[in-house]
Amino acid sequence: MDAKKVQLAFAALAQPTRLKAFRKLVAAHPDGLPAGEIAAHCKVPHNTMSTHLAALTRAGLVTFARDGRVVNYQADLDGLRGLVGFLMGDCCGGKPEICAPVVEQFNNACCAPVRESVDA
Repeated sequence: MDAKKVQLAFAALAQPTRLKAFRKLVAAHPDGLPAGEIAAHCKVPHNTMSTHLAALTRAGLVTFARDGRVVNYQADLDGLRGLVGFLMGDCCGGKPEICAPVVEQFNNACCAPVRESVDA
């Protein structure tokens, strides 16, 4: 992922509704969710959610597939990996022991039991 795409991804995630939608889609991976369900979760109108999902799609963080009138969205984990990889790319000056705690924290967060957060 190049710097311009990383900036676009961070800008997309900096908006609270988009961040909430993206986290919901990551939790629903690999099945994804229809746009209406994401809008209901985020408590925004469908047309507003469409705008947010379009921003996440342009940022390379979300993909979608149309099934008739329903649009199903999925978190693009390759985009997420690219974002994290970009951040970690120059980490630690070639000394993996410095990055090990960060990587361990990512692994622990990803493998933690599912729980409903207060801000979800």
